[in-house]
Amino acid sequence: MFKKIASFVLAAGLAITSLTGALPVQAQATYPSELTGLPVSTALQSQRPVAVMVDNDIRSYPHYGVADADIVYEQVNSMANNRITRLMCLYKDWGAAAKLGNIRSTRPTNILTAIEYNAALVHDGGPYYINNYLKSTGIADLDNRYVPYSRVNNGKAVEFTEYALTGDIAKSFTLRGISPAYTVNPGSHFTFNPANTDLAAKYPAAVIPANLVNLAGNFPNTASQLVYNAATGTYDYYTFGKPSVDADTNKQVSFQNVILQDVATYQYDANGYLIYNVIGAGVGFYCTNGKCTPISWAKGSETGKTIYYDVNGAPLSINPGKTYIGLIPQDSAAQTIIQ
Repeated sequence: MFKKIASFVLAAGLAITSLTGALPVQAQATYPSELTGLPVSTALQSQRPVAVMVDNDIRSYPHYGVADADIVYEQVNSMANNRITRLMCLYKDWGAAAKLGNIRSTRPTNILTAIEYNAALVHDGGPYYINNYLKSTGIADLDNRYVPYSRVNNGKAVEFTEYALTGDIAKSFTLRGISPAYTVNPGSHFTFNPANTDLAAKYPAAVIPANLVNLAGNFPNTASQLVYNAATGTYDYYTFGKPSVDADTNKQVSFQNVILQDVATYQYDANGYLIYNVIGAGVGFYCTNGKCTPISWAKGSETGKTIYYDVNGAPLSINPGKTYIGLIPQDSAAQTIIQ
């Protein structure tokens, strides 16, 4: 009798497999990521993100891992070098990254923005202007000065050879004695729409076309652009006149959301080091699905979140997906081209 039942169960299993291709697998539990609003594993829910400083000098190209970032900030790194920019890439699932970088130094502005996410800052030092902000914010500091990241012999100058390879960030947390779990869970950084939403439906009188976001006047060294790709419904990131593509995966760096934040700057010295006055208020733009609307922003303290507001003065809600945030120097805001 037992053999007959076992044979029946086996035959039934084979029949199911032949019809479905595999036996049913229990769905993984997910929650909406606080960075993208998209479903991610609940195993990551208490894990703090990391903010990785990535070089945007053409001599450091190609990028590794930028296409996998949940949020990317771009800002002027120095006023003295044709306003060369640097990227700060935020990752929730940083343990899945095989190679990130190359890693470079940070600036005070990055500390003030990374702390909004309770993120750990992955960087290779920085000018002494960062020291007071590292202390006053209490940010989780994963600096190369304490925990060296990996060097990759790529034939370039040494400053372009540092990367976070598999296991490096986890090791940095351990060696620095910093918990990879949230000390304070900041919750969702943005207000997300329940589903992808057309701006024209929400703000019919305050929307312009945004098939091209040209930031060459703001970031002249990289001539950064975000080009709307109707096939994917996202904005492809271009620098130096070419699509920005990850070297290891051949992925195009692209975003569902583009936020431009006009911010006054203060230059520290003749070397061009600067800080954006992100504590304060100002204006900007939000672009998605090939359309754009004016916004405003406010940040009340060093560790407070930047809150974005729509044209009606209500908190801005953005579409689920990856987000690019361009910190636009206020003195070049008039040169931003959206068309």
